[in-house]
Amino acid sequence: MSYTRNLDYLVKRRIIYRRAPIEDEPTEVFDWGNYYENGTHECYELFRSKAKITTFKSLKWHMYVLWYLNPQVDPDEFEGLVKYICNKRTGFITFTPSSAVINSIIYDVSMMDLEKPPPNKLRKIIFKEFSGLTTEEKFKIVGQMVGRSKSVTESDIYQCMLDLHDENRFITILGLARILSCSPRTIHRNMSMELKKEKELLNKEI
Repeated sequence: MSYTRNLDYLVKRRIIYRRAPIEDEPTEVFDWGNYYENGTHECYELFRSKAKITTFKSLKWHMYVLWYLNPQVDPDEFEGLVKYICNKRTGFITFTPSSAVINSIIYDVSMMDLEKPPPNKLRKIIFKEFSGLTTEEKFKIVGQMVGRSKSVTESDIYQCMLDLHDENRFITILGLARILSCSPRTIHRNMSMELKKEKELLNKEI
């Protein structure tokens, strides 16, 4: 059974789960958002798409980012946050972690350097949250900006994958190539094994 994501717990506790780049300056600013020619790793947008957490690795990364963005959270509050996210009924995750896994995540994240930004995907295009754009309009902008840079990156592909998933559309190599105005071979060449696995996981949720 699939559950709808419930953000009330985070909102009531003023937990930050999205943050725009704070040091990297955009190359160009548009009504719809910002463009970073060299990309930025500083954009954290947890729970922006309908995609849920499907792996232990992804779960651990999400919790690392949440504590990094909320350094004021104490260990007891963090433990409560982890348990909330790990409850399948709250709609964040597709599996039920054991108590041992939950305790392992709490310990591992607590040992990390919260002054160091968690690893993050490179982003070139960041749309405003309430831009009002349709998915097709976003795809058109992505295609135009990628055309200008004359290169397709993994971040371009990942953004298109999430937008397709949000529209409950099956993600295919050919579909991605059409959006990004490139050949299927280019998509294959720029997709890491991790991204290919993410594609399969997203398609299973449709």
